[in-house]
Amino acid sequence: METLSTSTAFGGTQGVYRHASTATGTDMTFAVYVPPHAPDARLPVLWFLSGLTCTHANVMDKGEYRRACAEHGVIVIAPDTSPRGEGVPDDDAYDFGQGAGFYVDATEQPWAANFNMKRYVEDELPALIAAEFPMADMTRQGITGHSMGGHGALTIALRNPDRFRSVSAFAPIVAPLHCPWGEKALTGYLGPDRADWRAYDACALIADGARVADILVDQGEADGFLDDQLKPALLAEACAAAGIDLTLRMQPGYDHSYNFISTFMPDHVAWHAERLRRA
Repeated sequence: METLSTSTAFGGTQGVYRHASTATGTDMTFAVYVPPHAPDARLPVLWFLSGLTCTHANVMDKGEYRRACAEHGVIVIAPDTSPRGEGVPDDDAYDFGQGAGFYVDATEQPWAANFNMKRYVEDELPALIAAEFPMADMTRQGITGHSMGGHGALTIALRNPDRFRSVSAFAPIVAPLHCPWGEKALTGYLGPDRADWRAYDACALIADGARVADILVDQGEADGFLDDQLKPALLAEACAAAGIDLTLRMQPGYDHSYNFISTFMPDHVAWHAERLRRA
């Protein structure tokens, strides 16, 4: 692991790091904020997965999470959203290719060689964090994310309920099988068989039996993607049918931007911290 930068914030350390990924076959950059802590402390970990077009830098620069993380003693890890670089396939669109990995392991060519973000986020990067950040307590992990990253957070938590104690999302894509973003991405990465998509759709996973204890979702009512792409009512229906405790907060006046995310980020950090403190 190579350290690209570190700086002090709220008594802790905000770092940016790079490593050679076997999952993607590329160098991958990620951010980690470690709050102030005693030398022998073990701190819970909160993953933040970003949305379309984003890198680790969007939430790091605009998410305003560090004060809350310092207060609650929570590490935040922000991976990139896709492989990048020379030789990595791309598409001339913001919603597919580089910057739009959708947290899947691609099976279609030419994407399969590099676009393995499921394996990267679920397996490879956690192993690196455990090795390089000894204060990180990997038995206490939560996950959150925005838009495409909210989709990633929900699906990763539902597939790994024993690993993630808490899951939340900001304006998540909850049903990729039923929205244009999801249909484009899952067709391109996984092929036309919609049965193969179900592992990457939160509502489908819940319908197929996946369970978590509870979910927090904040959604802006002024979000331009609300009706066509995000469809939080579908998640509400799925959770109600499955008996999952969903707190869905529709926020008047808020859009899809980081102005929305930063407003409610402290609430999410505190919500995760409370669950990650439990024995």
